Amino acid sequence: MAGLKIGVLGGSFNPAHAGHLHISKLALKRLGLDQVWWMVSPQNPLKSSNGMAPLAKRMASAEALAAGNPRIAVTDIESRLNTRYTTDTLRALLARFPRTHFIWLMGADNLEQIPRWENWTSIFEMVPIAVFDRATYSYRALASKAAHRFRCCRVADRGAAGTVTRQPPAWVYFHTPLHPASSTELRAETKAANETRRRQHRAEE
Repeated sequence: MAGLKIGVLGGSFNPAHAGHLHISKLALKRLGLDQVWWMVSPQNPLKSSNGMAPLAKRMASAEALAAGNPRIAVTDIESRLNTRYTTDTLRALLARFPRTHFIWLMGADNLEQIPRWENWTSIFEMVPIAVFDRATYSYRALASKAAHRFRCCRVADRGAAGTVTRQPPAWVYFHTPLHPASSTELRAETKAANETRRRQHRAEE
């Protein structure tokens, strides 16, 4: 693990979708990473457990999507570390892998929302961060409290490859091609499809 450059993409993965894969491939290329870890959270503290699939099912969803991409690893390390908040998870990772270069990966929606996270400024102070554009969020993300607070630490995207080894705080914003997929939309589509099948089944009885 010494010297490796690893991007950490945390989330519920409820379910994993092509948007996760899209961001990961961009991160590997634009940041010069060795690996991306999909860190499947047991339970996001900011999300309701209603409609949250079991961890094993979400892990399986992520593993199926990542199959064939050897530089993307799916992990339940947050569950094994018994950490609930990102700040605690990152602290544990840095202690366990002190010679590994980590960078936190997230969509623009999370840059806007990150002040709601537990001890959020410490995340910027522990590891570099890479933010990827997401439809409808660009303006709000770049005008957000977090972007304003750490505006002097923003790295130009043309120098993004060196971000992972910079001393934090350091963050880069990628105006990259957008991907429309989202877990919320996928769950809504699945629910609608299941309801349609149930209605058809009842009609046939």
